[in-house]
Amino acid sequence: MENGLPKRKHPRLKNYDYSTVGAYYITICTHNRRCLLSHIVGHGLSSAETQYTAYGRIAEEQLFLLEKRFPSLKMDQYVIMPNHIHAIFILKKPTDTDSCPTIPEIICAYKSLTTRECKKIKPIDKLFQTSFYEHVIRGREDYDETAEYIVNNPKQWELDKLYSKE
Repeated sequence: MENGLPKRKHPRLKNYDYSTVGAYYITICTHNRRCLLSHIVGHGLSSAETQYTAYGRIAEEQLFLLEKRFPSLKMDQYVIMPNHIHAIFILKKPTDTDSCPTIPEIICAYKSLTTRECKKIKPIDKLFQTSFYEHVIRGREDYDETAEYIVNNPKQWELDKLYSKE
């Protein structure tokens, strides 16, 4: 313990190259899990959907701008929940002129640019938590389960471990 606080565990895999071609499941949470990005309306298995706030619209726009900023990145499935974002990022083989960014570099750029744009609407101290969750997707079955989870996340909002009343 340092300064009375527990030592923060490093969330990345040791010795893993996060610029490796492949699929990555990413979760980014808002600071203090505040419900700033969307609202879930029509709770239930068949009718739930997300309605973005102004911050959520910016968050979505910035997700797609990542592909322009990082040509070896392909955005796949994603959902913008009230207090977190799930996405599958696919890193492709870079062209000769492109370098392959790491997942942490992509997330850092995303959080920084999204926060900057959101501050133009309404000053906000901190939009996102410091870190993020990632999972290296290993195979088709893993991909399919992850994609299904993302698609169904709004329908399962009240059961989600990140659930918070808005």
